[in-house]
Amino acid sequence: MTTEKPLLRIERRNAETPVERKPPWIRTTFRTGPEYLQISNLVKEQGLHTVCQEAGCPNIYECWEDREATFLIGGEQCTRRCDFCQIDTGRPAPLDRGEPQRVADSVATMDLKYATVTGVARDDLPDQGAWLYAETVRRIHATSPAGVELLIPDFSGERSLLTEVFNSQPEVLAHNVETVPRIFKRIRPAFRYQRSLDVIKAAKEYGLITKSNLILGMGETTEEITEALHDLREHGCDLLTITQYLRPSERHHPVDRWVKPEEFVSFQKEAEQLGFAGVLSGPLVRSSYRAGRLYRQAAATAK
Repeated sequence: MTTEKPLLRIERRNAETPVERKPPWIRTTFRTGPEYLQISNLVKEQGLHTVCQEAGCPNIYECWEDREATFLIGGEQCTRRCDFCQIDTGRPAPLDRGEPQRVADSVATMDLKYATVTGVARDDLPDQGAWLYAETVRRIHATSPAGVELLIPDFSGERSLLTEVFNSQPEVLAHNVETVPRIFKRIRPAFRYQRSLDVIKAAKEYGLITKSNLILGMGETTEEITEALHDLREHGCDLLTITQYLRPSERHHPVDRWVKPEEFVSFQKEAEQLGFAGVLSGPLVRSSYRAGRLYRQAAATAK
């Protein structure tokens, strides 16, 4: 018999607001195709695990048709709590040193062209999980020709840990700012806005293609979004996704507003004018959406 985990004070406050009804434009239709079907069958037959199907991503068809997929490493418990994130906070399981090779084997088995690897924060480990992230990239590169996008936590801004990760040479180093300075502490209490910008700057100075994400609809203003776009470019961010916040449950931060599709178009144009090498902006865009395509845009721009 299991007992429910007691709600945190912030979760009790969030739960006072009912889960919001989605507007008409937040809709997806099921589609299929040869590449999608092949990968779907492989995943079932081989017992593979991707964030794509386990999180019910609305873009799974498009990404799998492009032979792209996303993997979560480090376990199912995160040592930090962000108010928008559906991953549970708690004490993670011991480090699984076999995980990097299993992920690499999955990438090879699925014959992916591009893999996004993300994971939980592991503040419980002496290196905060830096080896795990770096080793996963190394194993994928040794096993498959697939490109790798590595979406990392901030490793508390520790330069030696960041350098260990950068040394694994992912095609793209991503670190998501997610929201604007005014509400950052409320949404991401264990992170710091400036520290996140500094992670991106450090990756750029190392020579990596960099990427970040902004989630809209959590209480930010249009002017604050513009400010965040400028901050990201000034700290060397090359690629950007802009997304709509979708509340995972009543325990999570309420949706402040539904950003209209035409607003996303406007933000994309604004970001492109600032000089981002690649931008995807839309209600159903997610940070790993069409990641390989964005990488190729950045790589072509760099030539």
